[in-house]
Amino acid sequence: SKRLSARLEACRDAEPTRVTEEFRIIKRPLIALAGDRSSDRAPRSNIIMVSSSKPREGKTYVAINLAMSLASERDMNVLLIDADCHHPSIPERLGIQAERGLLDVLQDRHLDLGDVLIRTDCPNLTVLPSGKRVPETTEILASQRMADLMNEISQRYRDRIVRDWKLNMIVGQ
Repeated sequence: SKRLSARLEACRDAEPTRVTEEFRIIKRPLIALAGDRSSDRAPRSNIIMVSSSKPREGKTYVAINLAMSLASERDMNVLLIDADCHHPSIPERLGIQAERGLLDVLQDRHLDLGDVLIRTDCPNLTVLPSGKRVPETTEILASQRMADLMNEISQRYRDRIVRDWKLNMIVGQ
């Protein structure tokens, strides 16, 4: 488990600030949707994608703090995915080391998802780092294997999944 509470605005035990209160307001409707366990719930409706078209718009800040705010709920498990594989920054911002991650799982069918997940000291928060960047990153993220992995993750983490994702990655870099 990695120490990261001190680096986050929306941590469970953080002093209330305007930022923490704003994330609490944002998460309320998301929690209501997470409570819907009906069979007609849309596939992957538990995945929240935080994206932007330009760098430095704050998507990673929002993804981290939203994930942390959701994880502060007593009965909610949250997976934070660093899917901005061209400029990954979640592990660095949280002060954690990540050798492998999403791209490694997508490329190596023998590598289990559980082998690359990082548990944190925040009880309900787990991080999936981006992994080692390769030249065909965009194609790997657009592959059927990625769709299958997101389905698997959606089933494992039935509460909430927060993805930090750069929107124009689909077009290429």
